[in-house]
Amino acid sequence: MDSENIIEARGLYKEYSGYPAVKGIDFTVERAECFGFLGPNGAGKTTTMNMLQGYVAITGGTLKVFGMDLKGNERKIKARLGVVPQENNLDPDLSVIENLRVYARYFDIPKTEAMRRAASLLSMMSLLDKKDEKITRLSGGMKRRLMLARALINDSDLIMLDEPTTGLDPQARHLIWQKLKEQKRQGRTMVLTTHYMDEAEHLCDRLVVMDEGRILALGTPQELVDKYARGSVVELPVPEEGESELINALAGADYDYEISGDTLFINSADGDSVIARLARFAKGGFVHRPATLEDVFLKLTGRELRE
Repeated sequence: MDSENIIEARGLYKEYSGYPAVKGIDFTVERAECFGFLGPNGAGKTTTMNMLQGYVAITGGTLKVFGMDLKGNERKIKARLGVVPQENNLDPDLSVIENLRVYARYFDIPKTEAMRRAASLLSMMSLLDKKDEKITRLSGGMKRRLMLARALINDSDLIMLDEPTTGLDPQARHLIWQKLKEQKRQGRTMVLTTHYMDEAEHLCDRLVVMDEGRILALGTPQELVDKYARGSVVELPVPEEGESELINALAGADYDYEISGDTLFINSADGDSVIARLARFAKGGFVHRPATLEDVFLKLTGRELRE
């Protein structure tokens, strides 16, 4: 294994009662990068995260974490992991600092050292003034910051983040993004799942888009935007003249398009040229904007609602 790879998966496969949830995926996570998993519900993201954390056994393929085969080394690997699950699972009967102190016992951290680390982490997360509060008195943003502090109590080398800011207001989200970026600058590696495309763009060095247990695309956010969304998007109402006349007007242009509801989405590296060709169709107005990771996501996984 390359010493710069913290995680290395080859042909990673997971089956539940004959149903393949993850279908032989390959990826690596490099040291000190944030690696993201995007995908609709049921894509296989959570199953992949659970395998990475040793919560579920792999059915096939190989998985190495910190250069160790996960099978047979679960305890050694978990000792170096920090985990922020999707749902808060803090102990409501304990105070803020007691939640950290008790969690530190799972890693055999002496009480004096645990209290020192807990105070330092609470200060870092702007929670030191809340150290004696019960969990029920914390806001949603405070609870998520405390979850991140808990994930760092064992001086973890790899942080697993499962939708870390779901349900938070913009101020709380940006504060957590800032704290995560600080951890990455200090050399920690992160694996992230999120439904917020702007979160992935802000935090991820590289990411994959998954669907139906497979990896559809892998790259940096900008690489994926350039490759699959062509750099810019033109949106306009579906023309009354019909789709065929519009296609004729775009003859010779370099573009992709799709129709969703009553809106036409055109992806092109030269949006100005597209607009010039479609001027007579844009009587109801149009939008010309840079493409985003959300455009990539919808293009690869479709616009249909997933339950």
